[in-house]
Amino acid sequence: KKTHGKHRKHLQSLIASYNRSLTSMVRSCTAQERAAAASLRVCWILAKKKRPFTDSETVKECMLAVVDEVINDEKIKVSVTSAIENVPLSDSSNIRRIEVLASDVFEMLLDDLKKTEVMSIAVDESTDRTDNAQLCIYELLGLLPLEGHTTGEIMFVKISAFFKDNGLDMKSVCLLVTDGAPSMAGKVSGLAARWLAVAPQMRTLHCIVHQTVLCAKLSAELKTTMDTVMATINFIRSTSSLQHRLFRMLLSEMSAEHHDLLLHNDVRWLSKGRALERFCDLKEEITAFLCNSSVCFLTDIFKHMNDLNVGLQGRGKTVIELVEQMRAFQVKLNLFETDLSTGRLLHFPTLRKCISSSTQVTDVMTDFIVRLKENFSGRLDGLALPTEVMSFARDPFMVPSTDEGKFILELVDMQSSLAMAQDLRTNGPAKFWTDVNTHQFPNVKKVAVIILSMFGSTYTCESSFSHMNSIKSSSRCSLTDNTLYHCLRIALTSYEPTVAAIVQKKKSHFSH
Repeated sequence: KKTHGKHRKHLQSLIASYNRSLTSMVRSCTAQERAAAASLRVCWILAKKKRPFTDSETVKECMLAVVDEVINDEKIKVSVTSAIENVPLSDSSNIRRIEVLASDVFEMLLDDLKKTEVMSIAVDESTDRTDNAQLCIYELLGLLPLEGHTTGEIMFVKISAFFKDNGLDMKSVCLLVTDGAPSMAGKVSGLAARWLAVAPQMRTLHCIVHQTVLCAKLSAELKTTMDTVMATINFIRSTSSLQHRLFRMLLSEMSAEHHDLLLHNDVRWLSKGRALERFCDLKEEITAFLCNSSVCFLTDIFKHMNDLNVGLQGRGKTVIELVEQMRAFQVKLNLFETDLSTGRLLHFPTLRKCISSSTQVTDVMTDFIVRLKENFSGRLDGLALPTEVMSFARDPFMVPSTDEGKFILELVDMQSSLAMAQDLRTNGPAKFWTDVNTHQFPNVKKVAVIILSMFGSTYTCESSFSHMNSIKSSSRCSLTDNTLYHCLRIALTSYEPTVAAIVQKKKSHFSH
């Protein structure tokens, strides 16, 4: 019995020892997982803010300094300090974590795209700070580096391979939005033409935000005027820092309305309107040149176009809103033409102040308005979306029930529902159609979803390039294309990573 009792005590001792070891291991694993989760969250925040990887070490120093100052209990301070010090936040580990986080949200995007019947794609091309051509496919589906010539054929091959590698169907694209460049919009070998050969039902749209750039085919006389204004501004601002400072002092001493000129960048068309406004406001200081009525005309017309451009920009805008604003501007162009021909100049305040009589309204000005009208009309006609269809997507309760077949039966049921009408008024078209029962209204919902999924511009791509240059700054020019892509994805995505799931999949070891 004594022997049996000894064995039992020994067994109990072993079990207790095992339980203590197990508890210690669980605590260790939990601590490692928490440290890994913390490092992922810090990396995510830094990438969202487009900060360098090395900033994470600074973040750790700040956290340790805060703990040292705000926690008085020495035991707690030691515990918290130890936990922070064990969070891996080195430069090299951050690169790996950024890749994991970007891949996680990319998989979410792919999963959502594969569940949809149609999608809209916006494509734009630009160069980063090291002159590498980058092709952006939005919603940031891909950032594809382009080597050598950036032809439509090369872009199509790159995008085709990308779609194939990620299990996406190019035929599901209902609208391709480009910036209207020949490589994109060429009728034979442009990206749009090559894509249409694969998906003939797809529609194309030359970027509406770029309309003001593409339609500003200035006459020789007006182009000379514009170039002279911009050259003068850029000369004053960029020839030398001393000259720029002296000019600002002169304006200050003369109590001028503005204290500087806006430097014009030919890439950003919005800057033309703003720079012209500032230039004209300083007419007392640059008198000789401002006597030219062409300058005043350009100031006014680009102010109107600049207002249009601002209204067309922003996330979440549907093609319906953008086309409506464009059509409204076409009507305004008719008013501008009449305004010039009558000499009343109600919509050209700068020109009205500048000239002494209506005879100074030249044919160059009216011809420019006419060409502008033609250009806008041609580009909108290319969309080929009936007004009735877009009106239906915006408000199905205002569309007459004149069609036949299953579509009209569904529409009648929908228009008879007061609750659904209230939902539309409360939540707006996008949320309303998302909530519509697919089984009850399959046909009407499909039409609405196609329209609402269409990008109206490549604004999102253009803003992406701005973020890209912030990330790949002059001090971070060594970033690889792959790392740039991951950083840009995190900076732009609306998805949130599944940090807990990532930690469970990865081994969470302490590292510097």
